[in-house]
Amino acid sequence: MKPRSHSVVMDAEKCKGCTNCIKQCPTEAIRVRSGKAFILTERCIDCGECIRICENHAKKAVATDLETLKQYEYRVALPAPSLYAQFKSDKSEKIIAALYEFGFDEVYEVAFAAELTTCAIKDYIKDRKDQRKIDSVGLYPLISSSCPAVTRLVQMRFPSLVPNLIPVDPPYITAAKCFLWERLPRLNIPREKVGVFFITPCPAKITDLNNYGQHLVDGALPVNLLFGEISHLLVGKELSPVQQRSSGIGIRWAQAGGENFGVNVENAMAVDGIQNVVALLEEIELGKLQDIEYIEALACPQGCVGGALTVENPFVARAMIRKLSARYGDDALPNEVKMLYAELKKEDAHFFTHDKVVPGKSVLRLDQDLAKAIKKLNQLEEILAKLPEMDCGACGSPTCRSLAEDIVLGTAQLTDCIIILREQLEELAQRLLVLAQIRPPAMGWANEKEEENDP
Repeated sequence: MKPRSHSVVMDAEKCKGCTNCIKQCPTEAIRVRSGKAFILTERCIDCGECIRICENHAKKAVATDLETLKQYEYRVALPAPSLYAQFKSDKSEKIIAALYEFGFDEVYEVAFAAELTTCAIKDYIKDRKDQRKIDSVGLYPLISSSCPAVTRLVQMRFPSLVPNLIPVDPPYITAAKCFLWERLPRLNIPREKVGVFFITPCPAKITDLNNYGQHLVDGALPVNLLFGEISHLLVGKELSPVQQRSSGIGIRWAQAGGENFGVNVENAMAVDGIQNVVALLEEIELGKLQDIEYIEALACPQGCVGGALTVENPFVARAMIRKLSARYGDDALPNEVKMLYAELKKEDAHFFTHDKVVPGKSVLRLDQDLAKAIKKLNQLEEILAKLPEMDCGACGSPTCRSLAEDIVLGTAQLTDCIIILREQLEELAQRLLVLAQIRPPAMGWANEKEEENDP
């Protein structure tokens, strides 16, 4: 398997070595050495938490630049529904109109694709429930695959839960596939001249597209990259609203709980924020929550509206999504969605599903060889027993256990712990003090002893 590419990268010049980021990373993918942070790419899930927490802006997401749009004769925007929540406009049609004014030739709404995805998830859950009645077995709870950061987190840190992931494509993948199936043949333009660009709220989606969706899209544009220009167009120009296809159900996917709202499963729950997701997955791994059928898990706080590449306050953005969702109707899926879903399923039974979820293969291991891994684990435990287990992060590793792991792997040493270093310095100082009080005979030590013993 070729190395996984990542969108989240370090800007070493801006890094101050403050260690704030290492405590927030859910997979302990960041270390600080020689006063600079660096990312262990094999652990990174591109959740963007380090981008969010870094006050020095030393972490960033590598994405498509606007110059790339000029390479294509026909440019298509796939706007995430979270884009609508970044502006004070009460009509998402105006934002779509602004995208046309910006220079896109067509806008294919990810919110509309989210409604098709809703149908696919409903069917999958129903099929699993029916199978469960027959077999009396089946993994519960099912976990949504709509957030690529959560999917990657499960694969890496909770590999035993990989079978729980629903293999239904996230809406941004479905939007690209639908455009290529529904619209591209009608354009009579060669595919290589058509640029398809997803407007994304988070780096995890950029990484997912770079690794698995390169044949579907030609780039991913961060929301914050387009924010200024779209804001200017909304304020400075009279834009005629463009007819949109999505209803409130698709728009609502932008907020935490929106997917649940559309799928409408009785025994379901939603969780947002990467640390909350980790805590919930730990519960599931322990065999709990088996009475829950379905879980919507989103890495970003408040959902995609809180993505690391968005601009608006996530609580304000969530309120805007609720408002837009009510405006465009969130009572039921439109008939157009149901008809297109049925048509696509008839065309290809696997149109909405994927097989990209690799078998659970945790990279959080000490060695590929089991015997060597066990030996290193014993070494790790011995080292950990010497450490204070304060998890202060001053050593440049997020926890004492991760420092012990780094020592075993040869990337750190015991004296990186300031407590251990202080103890060794104090011991050395005591030894130096004792040695400083001793003078050899050549320096008069013997004469002084005789004088002390003379009555």
